[in-house]
Amino acid sequence: MESRLGDVLVNKGVLNAGQVDRVLAEQGRTGEPFGVLCERLYNVHPRDVEAAWGEQYARLTMRIDPATECFDPAVQGMINRRQAWQFGCLPVRWDGAEVMVATCEENLVRAHRFCLRTLSASVFLVLCEAEDLVTALHRWYPLPGAKAA
Repeated sequence: MESRLGDVLVNKGVLNAGQVDRVLAEQGRTGEPFGVLCERLYNVHPRDVEAAWGEQYARLTMRIDPATECFDPAVQGMINRRQAWQFGCLPVRWDGAEVMVATCEENLVRAHRFCLRTLSASVFLVLCEAEDLVTALHRWYPLPGAKAA
């Protein structure tokens, strides 16, 4: 199973192999990000690039069970209850210089976007099952009547 962004876009039928080669050549020449070049050269919609990135990231990142993780209360204060539920993200702990944040595959792109805009620290997203995320959100960010986004 390939995990390069171009391969994901080909498998989704967004680009063909020749277009990926052209994007890679242009990337080698300019240093621009692959997705930006796809948008510029082939009018690929940013949502398609973002969805492909999410699929690629999900294949590469670690999977956890929130029930067995050690949570650091210091990172939990980085977001509030509403944000945790709205964006389906759960700060877990520091992992080196990055904050490990758990989410589920369905929320990956939205949680990533939220973390980039909101958190002042670098983030490392990990995945868990959606029902395990909801259980952990109820435990660590209790919000009466809250349901997963």
